[in-house]
Amino acid sequence: MLRILCLALCGLLTGSRADPGAQLRLGMDIMNHEVQSAMDESHILEKMAAEAGQPRPGMKPIKGIKDVKVKDVLTPVITLNVVPGEGIFQCVSTGMTITGKSFMGGNMEIIVVLNITATNRLLQDEETGLPTFKSEGCEVILVNVKANLPSNMLPKVVNKFLDSTLHKVLPGMMCPAIDEVLVYVNKKWANLYNPGPVGQFGTVKYLLASVPTPTASNIQVDFSPEVQKQGGSAIEIADGQTLELPEGYAEGSSQLLLSAAFLTAELTLLQKSFDVKIKDKKIGKLPQTTKTLADHIPAVAEAYPKPKPLVTQIKINKPPKVTMKMGKSLLHLHGTLEIFVARRRGKPVSLFLLEVHFNLKVQFSVRKNQLHMTTSFNSLLSLSRESSSIGNFNEKDLTDYITDYLQEGYVPKVEDVLQVGLPLPDFLDMNYNLAVLDVAENTLVLDLKLN
Repeated sequence: MLRILCLALCGLLTGSRADPGAQLRLGMDIMNHEVQSAMDESHILEKMAAEAGQPRPGMKPIKGIKDVKVKDVLTPVITLNVVPGEGIFQCVSTGMTITGKSFMGGNMEIIVVLNITATNRLLQDEETGLPTFKSEGCEVILVNVKANLPSNMLPKVVNKFLDSTLHKVLPGMMCPAIDEVLVYVNKKWANLYNPGPVGQFGTVKYLLASVPTPTASNIQVDFSPEVQKQGGSAIEIADGQTLELPEGYAEGSSQLLLSAAFLTAELTLLQKSFDVKIKDKKIGKLPQTTKTLADHIPAVAEAYPKPKPLVTQIKINKPPKVTMKMGKSLLHLHGTLEIFVARRRGKPVSLFLLEVHFNLKVQFSVRKNQLHMTTSFNSLLSLSRESSSIGNFNEKDLTDYITDYLQEGYVPKVEDVLQVGLPLPDFLDMNYNLAVLDVAENTLVLDLKLN
């Protein structure tokens, strides 16, 4: 099987952020796979062999040989090495047999073993602004050459013949193969700037934040995502969260890092959908009536001797906030919880209004190439009374009731909202469904896998 060719980077967009909202670390595993895929799609080896005898721009005919054909092309072995600050140096080792009618009058075969070396850089397309790969400094190095020339020919004559033909002709024959493969790779960046929908709430666009940086083991690509409300303004992503990859990841592997601040901005799109009015007759095992509430606040029984159904309205009045520490992610919600007594006629009557701050545990997964979240109740952090129609009471007496209510009644509503998936950057036909997810300090890590 073919292994690969490769990529590299040099310059893209200007403009920068001190701390990117998302970061891609492209290792050799992903790059090798994608270039191999591009090589298979382009059928470049078959084309090269079929067109070897046809005149092409920039390709000189082989002097002394007519009716040239190429056969027995060996499967290339491709070696990639990151050159920090420059790009990726690639060496493609292959071989072939060149046949034709020789200047001596008979059939001629030249068995060639060679290396093709080049540096691939990722540039910015002037028209689209998208990343585009381009090879530079392509050279062909002959490793071994055998020819069926007559044995009575002097070695100097043979060497002169080979030098005047193969050294001049092979670059024009082989180097375009690298360029054509990169054409297929470049197509796989075409959708990167397309806005990804977050349901009907808005979109996310992954823009490049700064010049990609070749490091010792990968290429670091910083994103400055744009989170846009549907038909509205952009949501600012807070600065100050440095993305750090935990130890233990294999050198040369690939990861996508998403900051807690970026995830917070995405969930801000959903903020209004976290507002709910709950009219359920029962939450968990408890009926939602004034009698149930009176077990915690006696004044309710005095105001409503006969059980009356309750309606609860929860409003989130601050943007949701995601916090992350090693192995644990929390979704913080600040808002109000107001309980009403329902009436057959007329508007419900407010019993009291509470300010609440609580958080939910978050589990991440990837489905259909989108990031998904599921939640479970974690803790009620604060509870304070803002108003009351039944007089003063100690809101702390409601702690257990409100905790159970949020856990049994509210979290399922949040889960319904979170069915919407969050878009991931669309590049190189990446299959995120295979990724292994981990939570680090302020960072969600998607360890990208090929199989």
